Amino acid sequence: MGEVLQLTAVIEREGDGYVATCPELDIVSQGNNVEEARKNLLEAVEGFFEVA
Repeated sequence: MGEVLQLTAVIEREGDGYVATCPELDIVSQGNNVEEARKNLLEAVEGFFEVA
């Protein structure tokens, strides 16, 4: 069974889009809206753990 890990997602408006940051892992992503930025950050974090 997989371990559950809780991480912080900070999402801020920047220009016409949104920037999402995971400060614990120093990972940043972006999107056109809050939900897209969150989903893109989640994919980036998952990718980080796949190769770590």
